[in-house]
Amino acid sequence: MHKAGFVNIVGNPNVGKSTLMNSLVGERISIITSKAQTTRHRIMGIVNTDDMQIVYSDTPGVLNPHYKLQESMLNFSQSALIDADVLLYVTDVVEKPTKNQSFLDKVAAQTIPVLLIINKIDLLKDQKELERLVKEWTERLPQAEIIPVSAMLKFNLDYLLKRIQELLPESPPFFEKDALTDKPARFFVTEIIREKIFQTYDKEIPYSCEVAVEQFKEDETMIHIMSVIYVERDSQKGIIIGKKGAALKKVGTLARKDIEAFFQKKVFLEMFVKVEKDWRNKDSKLKSFGYQLD
Repeated sequence: MHKAGFVNIVGNPNVGKSTLMNSLVGERISIITSKAQTTRHRIMGIVNTDDMQIVYSDTPGVLNPHYKLQESMLNFSQSALIDADVLLYVTDVVEKPTKNQSFLDKVAAQTIPVLLIINKIDLLKDQKELERLVKEWTERLPQAEIIPVSAMLKFNLDYLLKRIQELLPESPPFFEKDALTDKPARFFVTEIIREKIFQTYDKEIPYSCEVAVEQFKEDETMIHIMSVIYVERDSQKGIIIGKKGAALKKVGTLARKDIEAFFQKKVFLEMFVKVEKDWRNKDSKLKSFGYQLD
């Protein structure tokens, strides 16, 4: 008997979906920052054993879209409701259960198993607070099984994994048994660079940036990467580059170290900055960046 299935992770921004995904997969697949809306794509992380294949999906935080990029991000989140075998709806101890009611109604309508994950319970003062949260969420999603966890501290993840394994359907594997993700190498380069942009710059700058890998050449000892950071305005280009190129150099140094750790190889990283006005609202650019499908 072999089990396999799609375990899709959904929820509002900044509740710890990416941290949970990385902890369950055991690899750093999704980027993590303290800022909301850092995940833009639906990213799969695949865990294989001899008799099981779990295909996790991290998704962008659910939001009310203000431009076409956010519409695409919401589509990724909503698509995760359609093809899941097990749905993980992630909340945390700060978020109000009334937030984003329309998406919550769609979760409530699911006929597949739903595990409601209350994350960041290490921030709670006492057990009574947790009991109050469990009561509130039971009223909102009565069909869901509630599992309190701390993804960062890996608390109660063993039990969560046990429940996921029990709920998976019998099926042959969907991917090769040595697969870790459905994304190509270039994708993870762009994600690592984006993560460093979120960590380095403030306010709107990171949300106005997109990264593209123009060249990825690998030999036995080194990977040569040429990447472009796209911004929407000339003023943003100046901020990204910084005085005498210092800010861009910092991003490049931080990104190169993580890319080398990811690929276990030396990396030569070139980075350029280009202005692509209003790219977040252009279908052609969103398609080229992988946000819109044919």
